[in-house]
Amino acid sequence: MHFITFLIKNLMRRKSRSLLTVCGFAVAVGTTVALMGVSESFERAWEASMSGRGIDLIVAEKGAVDQLTMNLDLSIRDRIEAVDGVRAAEPTLVDLLDYIDDEDNMLKTIVQGWEPEGYLFGEIEAVEGRLLKKGDTRKVVLGDTASKNVRKNVGDELLIAGEPFEVVGVYHSYVVFENGAMTVPLHDLQEITAREGKVSAFSVLLDDDMKGKEDELDRISKTINNFENESGKSLGLDAKRTKEFVQNSLHIQIAHAMAWMTSAIAVVVGSIGVLNTMVMSVVERIREIAILRAIGWKKHRVIRMVMGEAILLSLIGATVGTLGALALVQWLTTLSVTGGFIQGDIAPHVIGKGFALALAVGVLGGAYPAWRAARLLPSEGLRHE
Repeated sequence: MHFITFLIKNLMRRKSRSLLTVCGFAVAVGTTVALMGVSESFERAWEASMSGRGIDLIVAEKGAVDQLTMNLDLSIRDRIEAVDGVRAAEPTLVDLLDYIDDEDNMLKTIVQGWEPEGYLFGEIEAVEGRLLKKGDTRKVVLGDTASKNVRKNVGDELLIAGEPFEVVGVYHSYVVFENGAMTVPLHDLQEITAREGKVSAFSVLLDDDMKGKEDELDRISKTINNFENESGKSLGLDAKRTKEFVQNSLHIQIAHAMAWMTSAIAVVVGSIGVLNTMVMSVVERIREIAILRAIGWKKHRVIRMVMGEAILLSLIGATVGTLGALALVQWLTTLSVTGGFIQGDIAPHVIGKGFALALAVGVLGGAYPAWRAARLLPSEGLRHE
């Protein structure tokens, strides 16, 4: 009989307890993989929305961590575009606003204010109606996911922050994050949010001969960061590479922190479950382990047996939990409240982290029972009742 077969038979002798341990561990690993997968999916979607358009730098407010609260003067745009090597600086305004759906429910969604016909629309395809044109006022285009969520199509009226907007188009973006959003003319969003002349950030494109040159990126970033007003006071700008901007976002950091905190709790609970199962297993098999020791089993072989059973339980639980996490994330993409913000996949390295975590928990949970079993003397074990 192979050693692994021997371990499986040992676990199958107590099916109910092994099954409950696997289920508990599957919930722990599944929660970890799902949360980490969703937080990373959100980060990838956001970064893709910028890098996919060839955006090289994001100019934001220095020290501000939440894009929704950033307020920069639109007039800075001219100074950014005057910097040698900068081709364009597109202003964007983002806010979280109320809207009324077709059942008169008040919900919240992300609303983007873009300049009509700006290059941010370049990677967006109109699937119904049209995109925004210059001169549009109180017009809105919906991502295809947002259109399904609010049940509005071309020609319908949509109340955003209490103001009526006409839906002129439904678009599809390769960025899932944008498919769940609404986009209105920049001046409209400034008006309804009482932020006239303000924007959240500037998306900066460099000249083609500057792209990929790190020293030029540093020079341009430094030049923008040193902008001063007429009285010589710093404008408080912070120009960052797109990846760095996304990684430092408050929302991304909170999402990652929540995922890791929940994962830590899940690991503790999983470790206790495996530890309890293996301790009980050793206690119930004292006479059996004593006989194995009496017929010549070495301490290291007893340790391998107990540790092997603990790791096997953990890996089975990790497999079940990962499959459950994949199904859960896929299901979340079909819900109206989450479908526009997450992708339906989980990165392979996140799944790898889940299994690494499971392996670590298996080792931690099996270490003490294995040590206790290895110290057992055959004479003591055979006298055990």
